[in-house]
Amino acid sequence: MTSPHAFWLAGRQATGETTFDVTSPWDGRLVGKVSVPTEAQTEEAVAAAYAVRDEFAATPAHVRAAALDHVSKRLVERTEEIAQLISTENGKPIKWARGEVGRAVSVFRFAAEEARRFNGGEAQRLDTDAGGQGRLALTRRFPKGVVLGIAPFNFPLNLCAHKIAPAIAAGAPIILKPAPATPLSGLIIGDLLAETELPAGSWSILPVSNDRMPALVQDERLPVISFTGSEKVGYAIMDSVPRKHCTLELGGNGAAVVLADFASDEDLDWAAGRIATFSNYQGGQSCISVQRVIADASVYERLLPRVVAAVEAQVTGDPSDATTEVGPLVSEDAAKRVESWVDEAARAGARVLTGGKREGASYAPTVLVDVPADVTLSCEEVFGPVLTVQKVEGEAAAFAAVNESKYGLQAGVFTHDLQAAFRAHRALEVGGVVIGDVPSYRADQMPYGGVKQSGVGREGVKFAMDDYTYERVLVLTGLAL
Repeated sequence: MTSPHAFWLAGRQATGETTFDVTSPWDGRLVGKVSVPTEAQTEEAVAAAYAVRDEFAATPAHVRAAALDHVSKRLVERTEEIAQLISTENGKPIKWARGEVGRAVSVFRFAAEEARRFNGGEAQRLDTDAGGQGRLALTRRFPKGVVLGIAPFNFPLNLCAHKIAPAIAAGAPIILKPAPATPLSGLIIGDLLAETELPAGSWSILPVSNDRMPALVQDERLPVISFTGSEKVGYAIMDSVPRKHCTLELGGNGAAVVLADFASDEDLDWAAGRIATFSNYQGGQSCISVQRVIADASVYERLLPRVVAAVEAQVTGDPSDATTEVGPLVSEDAAKRVESWVDEAARAGARVLTGGKREGASYAPTVLVDVPADVTLSCEEVFGPVLTVQKVEGEAAAFAAVNESKYGLQAGVFTHDLQAAFRAHRALEVGGVVIGDVPSYRADQMPYGGVKQSGVGREGVKFAMDDYTYERVLVLTGLAL
């Protein structure tokens, strides 16, 4: 722990002139020291990625797929070690950290599969008009260029995987910036990539500080930016480089709707349990955690005490304990922010039914009702273990309540009615609708992203590959079709 962790510069380990400390949000102990790339080293990484872009785009699919398969298999072999690292630097309970490693395993495996089948080409006859007789169009996808991936702290391994794996699968070099609070999980991907035969320069992992990001964002050699993080930073990036391609995943304030037909005791127990778990998992630090429960008046009085009881049953404490379900937030400042938002809501008339207490970086799982629509907790993404519950009259009012938000990432609708499911899919202004469950479900191969202030573009391996590439048409002439 005394020697600093190296970063990855054009596929090789390197150290800079300064370091920064990574500490545990649970107990403040030093997890590791990380070496910071110098300006010259950052320039070297960008120049190397730009220089290798044509070579990497032409790399045979089997080479890229083999590298991605290798990373997937090595993640399996090192699961417990990496999960412990995630838990220590992030504060994530070990049960959720192990699940995150499993998801990253899948991301690299999916990317290997997509690398083998991506860009197969689509042929289109052009002789539908006389001027196109004997002509055939062949459409293929080619990388737009080097990708700048900027990852957040809340899934420090898997969201790095979601930047790196699609880029490699598509043949696009990538410069990855992990989050300053949690760089070690991202750097460990470099350990595994270095064991492959990918071209030198095709990937770098640079733990540079946030104040050095504008220069990278502006660099014309990095035409694609994939950012996951706050709305403010994401749109500032997009506004600063309007001619670049930006994929932005900017969070939300996920709603779980419980409709009138989801009314049996078994139904409500299931809904309450899922809501309690996924408003608090990762300390509530997930873009699709449940922040709002919108319940039909006919089930509200029976659902609310179940939700409160299920939230109170969440096991809080040391993230290294296998029984812990809710650990600390990423920092004490993050917990203080959550505390201030809940206190503001309470002063405005909201009732805190459980929780509402902070200790250091930990914030107790919290449920509020009667929350005014204009307080911060109603309008913004809390990114903490806090849940509001409101009563509405009927399906239309429930869907309208979901849409009364500047965010639109995902929503969950508890219903057995197939027609209601399709009405929800049509009515809800979100990127994904989950029926019979919370909005917190994400399969890593599905398209994932939002509308409104929740961002632009889609993640999910194949869909990120589409974002990193563009179509190029080849017209063949003089063919006997």
